[in-house]
Formats: sequence, C-alpha cells, structure tokens
Amino acid sequence: MSTWGVREDSAHSFIQIYDSFIHWYWYWLLVRRRRRKRKSNSEVMMWPFSRKGASGFSSSSTALDVTHGIDATGLTAIVTGASSGIGTETTRVLALRGAHVVMGVRNMTVGKEVKEAIIKEIPSAKVEAIELDLSSTDSVKKFASEFNATGLPLNILINNAGIMACPFSLSKDNTELQFATNHIGHFLLTNLLLDNMKKTARESKKEGRIVNVSSEAHRFAYPEGIRFDKINDQSSYNNWRAYGQSKLANILHANELTRHLKEDGVDITANSLHPGAIFTNLFRYNAAVNGIVNVFGRLVLKNVQQGAATTCYVALHPQVKGISGKYFSDSNEAKAAPLASDPDLAKRLWDFSTNLIK
Repeated sequence: MSTWGVREDSAHSFIQIYDSFIHWYWYWLLVRRRRRKRKSNSEVMMWPFSRKGASGFSSSSTALDVTHGIDATGLTAIVTGASSGIGTETTRVLALRGAHVVMGVRNMTVGKEVKEAIIKEIPSAKVEAIELDLSSTDSVKKFASEFNATGLPLNILINNAGIMACPFSLSKDNTELQFATNHIGHFLLTNLLLDNMKKTARESKKEGRIVNVSSEAHRFAYPEGIRFDKINDQSSYNNWRAYGQSKLANILHANELTRHLKEDGVDITANSLHPGAIFTNLFRYNAAVNGIVNVFGRLVLKNVQQGAATTCYVALHPQVKGISGKYFSDSNEAKAAPLASDPDLAKRLWDFSTNLIK
C-alpha cells in the first residue's frame, strides 16, 4: 500500500490526479493570463473559454440557463441526494420551473432545512422530503413505499446521490459501500418506482425520464469494468477504481434499462451524465485530493449552479425528448468509454444486480 492508501501496482492515484487537476491548473493559468476578475471571494469562478455545443449550451451554462422558458408545471420529480450540492440546486430549479419535487435525503433534519429554504425563496414551490439511505435496501423499499402511498404520479426520477472514494467498508446489506450506494440502491429504487412511472406516462401521455448522474470517473474503473467476483474483496480494493466502477455501473444501468423500456413499449427514457468537476463535499474522503481542491478548486471548478445544469437539461429540455441510452456532459451528448457501451457487460450487470436485491 502507498501512503495514499492506494495499491501501488495500480498507479491509479496518479491517473486520478492527472484527470482531475492538471486541466484545472491549466485553466487557472489561462485565467491569470486573461486577468479575469473573480466575482467575490465566496463565489466559484465560471469555467473560462467554454464553447457551446450542438445544444447551444456549454460547461459554463447553469441550471437556470438550460431550463429557461421551460414550464414543468404538472410534473412530479424525485431527486436523490437532494440535501446538498447539485442535488439541492436541481431540486430548487425544478421547483422554480413548476415541478413538484420529492427529495430523497439521508438526514431529515437537513432535508427539512433545504425544503424550508427553497420555499422561502420560492413561495409557490412544491417540495417534500422523505428519508432515504441508498446503502440500505430496507430504506430504499421504505422510501418507495412511502412515495407510492402518497398517490403522486412520477414523471422524472433523478438518481443523483453518491459517495466518492471512501475507505473500504460494507453496506448494511454486506455489499461494498460505493457499489451499494451509487448503483445498487438506485437500481432497486428505479425498479420499485417503475410501475408508477409507466402508469404516469401512459395516463398523462407525457414522456417519463430517468436520469442517472454518473461521472467521467467511469473511465478509471477496474480494467475489467465491473468486478463481479470481487465486489467485496477488501485485499484488492482501490477506493478510486471502486468509485469508477460504481459510476460505470450507472451508465450501464441506464443503457440496459433503455433496452427493457423499449421492449415494453413505454414512453420513458433513461440516460446518464457527467455533471462536471464541481466544488462539493464529495472529496471529503481523500485528504490529499481535498487539499488540492481547496487550494485550486475555487478558481476553476464548476459551481453547483453549473454542476446541476446537465442534470436539469436531461430531465426537462425538449431537445432530449425521445433520446434514451445516451451519455451527456456539459448539457450536450458525449461519448462514454468503450466499456460503458458494452451491451453484454450491461446485461450481466443487470442480472447481477437483480440477484443482489432479491
């Protein structure tokens, strides 16, 4: 083991640092060259020199930008991990556009505070909070049961919650924690809410949308992609590759779900996305990375308003209508890693996940 708590033969810590910070430093140098002014010490600077993609949006676009003029009145959405970061901003913007949003939160005290803050800003907002711990299948089942008991329809499911690069541990159901929280919990939640979404799509004649928040870290999963036979193997555990594995699973899940939905002939899409490198508390499990983020992050990372943009774009924008099984970044379609497009791997993951939640 290295001093960073990562297996030295993987060299993954170096890969991750390169992927996550070298380009940030490069942007920082460009910012200095252009002598751009910071808005304030408390604000995160917008990414410079962003080029708009085919959608008309870029990495600098915010959630408000990509939903401008969109009326989500009459839609009901669930957002997991809604008590902080881009989950909170996603909830706020969807509510602002008229959607009824149900937040899935681990900490109900914080969840209620977020709800009250949103309603204070937007008096007309329809926001609810239900307890949800994605690392526990019992909690996921309880959440789904409570939501379905409300009688609310469900148009949009945003699988946003996640943990990143934490030390090895097992979930309450004895599954490696990152895989359990980031993938299995959302896989089960989606399955339990799918009948509601199908009914809603059929009765409302409005397209349902399932959005999996993944990450570019999916490119740095284990070489084989998903370690089906070593999910709980502590001796070969690498916190960053395990995170990449869980994010790869998010994309594969959306792709295989797309196949199932098309076979069922229902008007529901499933897509995945990379929100961008964002200044949030996701880095809390790695002191070295967190330190670099604190030094350089506020100069060049996306803020939460920009970080929530792609999620809101995929969830609401009419440009995404009818598109399913795709990967998005900076509010544009993007190309995922080859493993993420492997249909056999996606099917194997589906079957593996189904067995885990039985």
